[in-house]
Amino acid sequence: MNTRRRFLQGTGVSLSLPWFESLVCGSSPRQSRPPLRAAFLHFPNGAWMDDWTPAQTGPDYTLSPILQPLAAVQNEVLVLTGLDKANSRPGEAHLASTANFLTGMSVRPTTGRDIGVGGVSLDQYLAGSFVGKTLVPSLVLSCEPVRTGVDRIVNWTLLYSSLISWETAERPVMPETNPRSAFDGLFNLSAADAGRSVGKQRLLDLVLEDARSLRPRLGRDDRTRLDQYLDSVESIENRVRYSESAIGSADQASLWMPSIQDRERFLQKGPLSYPERLRLMLDLLVLAFRGDATRVVSMMLANDATIQTFEFIGVPYAAHQVSHHQGNAELIDRYRRITIWYVQQFAALVTALREIPEGDGNLLDHCLLLFGSGLSDGNRHDHMNLPVLMAGRGGGTVPVGQHLRFTGDNTPLCNLHCSVLNAMGIPAEHFGDSNGRIF
Repeated sequence: MNTRRRFLQGTGVSLSLPWFESLVCGSSPRQSRPPLRAAFLHFPNGAWMDDWTPAQTGPDYTLSPILQPLAAVQNEVLVLTGLDKANSRPGEAHLASTANFLTGMSVRPTTGRDIGVGGVSLDQYLAGSFVGKTLVPSLVLSCEPVRTGVDRIVNWTLLYSSLISWETAERPVMPETNPRSAFDGLFNLSAADAGRSVGKQRLLDLVLEDARSLRPRLGRDDRTRLDQYLDSVESIENRVRYSESAIGSADQASLWMPSIQDRERFLQKGPLSYPERLRLMLDLLVLAFRGDATRVVSMMLANDATIQTFEFIGVPYAAHQVSHHQGNAELIDRYRRITIWYVQQFAALVTALREIPEGDGNLLDHCLLLFGSGLSDGNRHDHMNLPVLMAGRGGGTVPVGQHLRFTGDNTPLCNLHCSVLNAMGIPAEHFGDSNGRIF
């Protein structure tokens, strides 16, 4: 048996398991430590930086108005200001700033035939080192369908507004927008199996016998951890199945497909509201890390220039529309409230990871979470001083609990990307347009 990790096996499925201290006796010190995971979350349209940026630097800073949702996890978060993405300057503002969020390189102007972002994205660079070590090398998620077609004002493909993950400079990884497909992918369910008996049974029923045989090998704390993990799998599976059954008809089921034709219906109809869909995807991220199904996740909270409206927080306007505030106080307030909501979702993710025990700490201690946008002020389409947060201690490598401000003409965002690679155990000296490291 592999002492570092194990799968529960069932008919047609493999369910990855959390890191168990009981199963690492006799392992090397490196193997006896929980694995590190990394997640990259992109929110659209930038932020009102006057209310994003804390006034003080260092560990004794006061949270800014937009960052107030982080109050309960402030000591788990690193605020970074002054990071730049210089290669976004030449080109269409939104499209040239989103697609290269994790590459940092120039986006190729095109109507779609020869897309390119200058290099492999950070998540896929990392994923290459985990091939064969987890069920899936990476999980790529999005809460909105992939956009297609061409922005005829600038003659750029709209694909760039929906993609941040690239396995090569010219080949994107298409995000999964269907929670059911994402859930099945985590647990090695084939499409055929999902449509036959496996799809009609609970995942836990399929692996229950193997779970019973594993329990005697675990210590008391690990048995509790196993029970909590299986409860989480069941809870999320039930929610995914509910969303699937509530859709019902084939016409409604098509709302989950990444089709531009169905985009309006996707945003306005279906069993899951936008907040519910986003939170379900974040719960899948937690489950994936908790079970070590993957160690790399990238997620777009919405497409850039999204038309998603925010009635649920009293802002019945499209996020892209209010980001072009032109200095109007009322629009700035709406812009601020939308960004606060996104920060609240990040804070909830940080809290969820922190509440899961692992090793001598918690799951968050063994994660690196990057949360940010490819634009600064959406009104100016600025790529200087990007809104960026890090959370998780990365096994002790990330200096959380403070605000770091970088000054000067150019401190590349890729300096942070290079630091993430090093923290994850990859001895890279350079990534994208990096010219140094953050930590």
